[in-house]
Amino acid sequence: MARIPFATVQQVVAEAFIKAGMNEQDANTCSRIHTESSCDGIYSHGLNRVARFVDFLKRGWVDPDAKPSLVKKLGVIEIYDGNRGTGILNAFHATDRAMAIAAEQGVGIVTLRNTTHWMRGGTYGWYAADRGYVTISWTNTESCMPAWGGKNTRLGNNPFVMAVPRKKGHIVLDMAMSQYSYGKLQVTRLKGATLPFPGGFDKDGKLTSEPGPIEQSMRIMPMGYWKGSGFAILLDTLAAVLSEGLATNDIDKIQQGSCTGCSQVFIVIDPRQLGGEEFTDRVADGVADYVNSSTPDEHSSEVRYPGESVARTRKDHLANGIVVDDGVWAEVLALAGRSA
Repeated sequence: MARIPFATVQQVVAEAFIKAGMNEQDANTCSRIHTESSCDGIYSHGLNRVARFVDFLKRGWVDPDAKPSLVKKLGVIEIYDGNRGTGILNAFHATDRAMAIAAEQGVGIVTLRNTTHWMRGGTYGWYAADRGYVTISWTNTESCMPAWGGKNTRLGNNPFVMAVPRKKGHIVLDMAMSQYSYGKLQVTRLKGATLPFPGGFDKDGKLTSEPGPIEQSMRIMPMGYWKGSGFAILLDTLAAVLSEGLATNDIDKIQQGSCTGCSQVFIVIDPRQLGGEEFTDRVADGVADYVNSSTPDEHSSEVRYPGESVARTRKDHLANGIVVDDGVWAEVLALAGRSA
């Protein structure tokens, strides 16, 4: 493992994206998001995703020149076709439009169909919270998880994001419907570690904390067992219905990489038009402080609210450099045309 300054990581990733066919402005935006994800400790959707995204660009599965187009407008709802453009850029467009509608109407709902992988979903929650908005967003995906009681994949892990703005530190939940995402399995395997709790089943149906056998069997476990399975099914259905797009069973037919053709929902609310900024801060502070005041259990030294660990990791990485896996960093350098 090495520590690399934020600016260096962002520049190298941008060079890799430009070499893969992106224009400089879009490459800089996407490289910033990949770098911020690793800076926040979400390596699975930061540097670890660079090579895969470059591959999708080269295969033509992501169109770097495509822009989202308006399909329908109905009150506070807008539906866009992502035209299989860059998922990060499409998701920012949707979040910006939802914030603009919410600024006028109190709430804005923007949905995307036919888009591509948005990378780290929490990006758009943090982005909106920085601007004072509450956010609820999610995406469906290709199938990568069995439904509860099943052996073969039928559900996406359908990342779900909620964010509440707060001066002392936003409360942000960013989670997959699986106990652990495949990205988390990869990061854990690369470290030579085991999962803190069982994350799925091996090929023989035995529950395990070893990431490798779960990746091989593709039998990741829904969070909350049958509850996570049900949650994933409804998120998938609603994403497709609200965007007039595809659900997982049809995304599976595309066979052009992770999330190509997926459907996404962005719900943004302006709390300043409700109780006001001071009221929102007071409520959020009360919740965060109450959680932090918990008595730690036998295995913990503290109890944290969602987003607290991310903020700490970000502060450390900005000050001391982003922790990168040597093999992953060498691969990104090669994609940028640099030597290790």
